[in-house]
Amino acid sequence: MRLRIYADGACWGNPGPAAVGVVVKDEGQKELARVSSYIGQGTNNQAEYQAVIAALKAAIKFKPTEVTLCLDSELVIRQLAGRYRVKSPLLIPLYVEAVELSRRLANLSVIHVTHWENTEAHALARAALIKSLGRET
Repeated sequence: MRLRIYADGACWGNPGPAAVGVVVKDEGQKELARVSSYIGQGTNNQAEYQAVIAALKAAIKFKPTEVTLCLDSELVIRQLAGRYRVKSPLLIPLYVEAVELSRRLANLSVIHVTHWENTEAHALARAALIKSLGRET
């Protein structure tokens, strides 16, 4: 089974209330799962990493043969690829967890998509923020 997963973290303020959104699709673009979760206070980069972690955990449950993880955070993508060092003490444990989870997937590609290609995941993260803060859309 091939999966395409869209993940996004959102934060109101930096730091501020943060949430993640994840959409898991099969190779025919049929939605298999979604995550919309408030994660508490954090920075935007922490939220992006938490979204990656949620996406990888969701992928592992399906036992896929191939996973394409779509993110709009170039920083996170470059750090996961080893092109950038992770210097922030806040991000190091999240990075380590993401790398450990990624090792459980045989064939993982992490690619950059534009914000406009990641609107479903972003909307799920935003919805979790709105719900957690008791706001209306």
